[in-house]
Amino acid sequence: MTASEDFARRADTALSAAGELWRAWRLASPGRPATATSPTATGLVVEDDHAELRYDGTLFHATQRRLLRNDGPQPVTRYMMRISVDRYPGQPERSNALYRKRPLRWDELNLTATCDGEPMTWYPKADRDAFKEAWLCFENDRGRFPLYPGQHATVRYSYVVDDGRWGPWFQRAVRLPTSHLSVDLIFPAGLDPVVWGTETSTTAEAVPLRAPPTRTGNGPRTVFSWGIDDPPMGARYRLEWRFRARSADDSARPELRTATDRMKAAGIVQAGEPVLTRQAAPFNLPAQASQARELIDELFAALQRVREHHVFGKGMGIAAPQIGIARAAAIVIPPDPDADPLILLNPRVISESAETDEQYEGCLSFFDVRGMVPRPLRIEVACTSLDGQQHVLSLDTAMARLTAHEIDHLYGKLYTSHMREGTRPIPVAEYRGTGNAWSYPAPGTHRT
Repeated sequence: MTASEDFARRADTALSAAGELWRAWRLASPGRPATATSPTATGLVVEDDHAELRYDGTLFHATQRRLLRNDGPQPVTRYMMRISVDRYPGQPERSNALYRKRPLRWDELNLTATCDGEPMTWYPKADRDAFKEAWLCFENDRGRFPLYPGQHATVRYSYVVDDGRWGPWFQRAVRLPTSHLSVDLIFPAGLDPVVWGTETSTTAEAVPLRAPPTRTGNGPRTVFSWGIDDPPMGARYRLEWRFRARSADDSARPELRTATDRMKAAGIVQAGEPVLTRQAAPFNLPAQASQARELIDELFAALQRVREHHVFGKGMGIAAPQIGIARAAAIVIPPDPDADPLILLNPRVISESAETDEQYEGCLSFFDVRGMVPRPLRIEVACTSLDGQQHVLSLDTAMARLTAHEIDHLYGKLYTSHMREGTRPIPVAEYRGTGNAWSYPAPGTHRT
């Protein structure tokens, strides 16, 4: 970072200029590469994203600050935030047991949010034992203040988690076009902290951060700072630490060099295990509703761990055999982040369209490759709800593909069984579609 840019940023902070001085610096700097911040479907662009994580010896205090710009044609009325923790990375059974016993609770998190100093109301979007999502609304009991096209606003939110439920890592994911991202970790100096970090690239290979966090002393505290300009969409940056003044923690995770290593660490059964080739046993519903509900919770917990390791722009799914349980249950996460997950109990495909298309698929159980798989463009699926009621779902394009993939797992099949004769999966390093949605023909056209 050049001195002139550092000065612009500091001046912005000192004068409360909401990013205007820094933006002017970027426009006036000759030879400055253009930022890759084009608006998403929401129209939101993040001009500055700063996170601070402070540990006081007992509690972790997280504060996120984002300078947003609405580049879309419509007012923005809400912003999604996420809280994800894993006390024992690499030990999913241990983490699952912990969070079943001591789940995160909204009242303990003490979540607060403001927009340019105005309090924001919020409501939960996802509520799992170790994973929360909430919509922060551009409104409060005094009125509404939507972010209109062309406007800027600084959203700030904070929450607290005790160290019994926070593992030795803090991850930042780039989900919106972002000009600058930075992190400060603030630890008691007496703990003798050390910090390192990794970046997950578009090929899903974890590599060291391009620049190490800088360490500065501040009396009784030690501050580690790290930042990057114009991070690519879908990138994930993970800072990790160790307190050398404390006894060694047996929660240390294994080295996660490959995509398969990371899926193993997340508790995903890998290809070659017999459970992946057996037909899963159906549930007797509603008599076994409690067992089914518990398994669904375990699947959501596994999804949360997996999502910390990889970006899923096409949606994703998981089936019970992939966590070692041969029961007929699966979850599909749609590509649309606003859509609800699809929970499948005793599912079976009862109808397929004659129209098909062929796309690359990946599988958590052998995640180092991608294979080109033909699938029907539309399917109908019969499944059972917890109360024993039968339902038929009509699914098309991406949801049809995702759902068919997971149902295959419940019948002991992998996507390789559908690949055309003579085709083979390619290494993920050669695949260029990570983080991007599948493309489909326009309505009224067919791809066979």
